[in-house]
Amino acid sequence: MNLLKVPPILTEDVCEITCVNSERIQQLQTVIQEDEIVGMVDIFKALSDPTRMKIAFMLDLEHELCVCDVAAVLGSSMATTSHHLRTLKSKHITTSRKDGKNVIYSLKDDHIRTLIQMTLEHQREKIDDEHE
Repeated sequence: MNLLKVPPILTEDVCEITCVNSERIQQLQTVIQEDEIVGMVDIFKALSDPTRMKIAFMLDLEHELCVCDVAAVLGSSMATTSHHLRTLKSKHITTSRKDGKNVIYSLKDDHIRTLIQMTLEHQREKIDDEHE
């Protein structure tokens, strides 16, 4: 019989008494739309892959890159790179255009750019906090 070890609940992580603010609960239940939450999760899922995050970060830095350049930076095959770029495009994180025989990718919009920049800023602050 396999017993799953469940970590103990730390008392500092839970309320000591139950007090529910029904107005706040009702307002949040009204505002939170399940389809919007699922869409946000899809964006984070796509960016949770280290290769795809590298691609998004490169596109933030350079604004536009052809598939060949992305593959060269990653040290990856064109097929693997194209797969990652298609995934990002299907999640509306990137967009592409043809330029002669090349396909040029860029971030879809400033919202994605801001998300990447803010995530990097948060990560750098976290590292700074750990070094203090």
